[in-house]
Amino acid sequence: MASGTLYAIPGNFRTDKVLIAAQYSGAHVKTFPEFVFGETNKSEAFLKKFPLGKVPAFETNDDKYLVESNAIAYYLGNQQLRGVDAVQQAQVIQWLDFADGAILPASSRLVFPLLGIMPFNKQTANSAKEDVKAVLKYLDEYLLTRTYLVGERITLADIAVATSLFQLYTHVLDPSFRKPYINVNRWFVTFINQREVKTIIGEFKLCEKQTEYDGKKIAEQKGKSAPKEKKEKKPAPKKETPPDDELDPTEEALAAEPKSKSPFDALPKGTFDFEDFKRFYSNEEVDKSIPYFWEKFDKENCSIWFGEYKYNHELTKIFMSCNLITGMFQRLEKMKKQAFASVCLFGEDNNSTISGVWVWRGQGLAFELSPDFKTDYDTYEWTKLNPDDEETKKLVQQYFSWEGTDKEGRKFNQGKTFK
Repeated sequence: MASGTLYAIPGNFRTDKVLIAAQYSGAHVKTFPEFVFGETNKSEAFLKKFPLGKVPAFETNDDKYLVESNAIAYYLGNQQLRGVDAVQQAQVIQWLDFADGAILPASSRLVFPLLGIMPFNKQTANSAKEDVKAVLKYLDEYLLTRTYLVGERITLADIAVATSLFQLYTHVLDPSFRKPYINVNRWFVTFINQREVKTIIGEFKLCEKQTEYDGKKIAEQKGKSAPKEKKEKKPAPKKETPPDDELDPTEEALAAEPKSKSPFDALPKGTFDFEDFKRFYSNEEVDKSIPYFWEKFDKENCSIWFGEYKYNHELTKIFMSCNLITGMFQRLEKMKKQAFASVCLFGEDNNSTISGVWVWRGQGLAFELSPDFKTDYDTYEWTKLNPDDEETKKLVQQYFSWEGTDKEGRKFNQGKTFK
């Protein structure tokens, strides 16, 4: 039977995920006493075992080391939790990915600003709320004829998905918000009332009134003036979501690393100020933003590219396609200061395409400047555009304005900007 020591933040949903799995399997887990995030996981003794300093982290009794909550929960689980056959095991992994890739990004964008973890922006909040509704609708339809996500008993799929919903059911999903999702509510209430779950989280209190953003209160807690709401450009599609980091606060802190020299430093600087244009684009109407772009654009030292996703035939749910775009933006964080993009999703569920207009410093394909930039880029077909060509101006107008159709006539659905 699995046994060992867990290093984790008490009360964090990822910690709960691991401990609940251990309760179901009967694994013997002791938690590291007096764990202090930012101290314990930065100590020499900890880093010797877990060089990345990430938590949750698990040390087995025979001196094996694991990180990442899904991996630890899988290790501590039994056959029932992991899936009784190859198909169920694959389905469990599928739901683990769904929890991390679909639920948490939407939930974090909606809840974190309410708690002062991220800046509050009304448009972002509205967009995130729509993404949460899409996730819940998908789950509700799936659970219409099922008691649990995989098979007839609780598995790691239920544990991962339910714990990823904790912050929503605590701060956002009040009776009116959660009312349409009867099957999800039934499944969630069943889960939180299991003996093994209650042993770890106690009595779970469902949200009665949504947590509201209180800038003054948050500012007082932080000891500084309340942040101003960011002014957004118009027009804005009803489902636009900014390329904000979607990391758990723990992961966000752990992701910090020493600054390194940018691959763009070897290229001529030119006159186009990306930060200046991004501010203008975010705060002015589109009929002013596009002329401003062409007025400032330095065609000698910057270039414009059109990227088309190669595997549109594999795209299914719209919200999953949106997360695909956001994920790429996140992984290109180090490229952001010298690039801008407007990527659009056209069509509807099971009939959509992704494409976008990108601008960056240099005349070559920027992704080839660094291994850090190469993630995801080969899933797109890249075409360099001539800034003096009228067709390029039309594409910039369309993609920066978020309008029109794709090549096959699918209507614009929503857009995301890399800024």
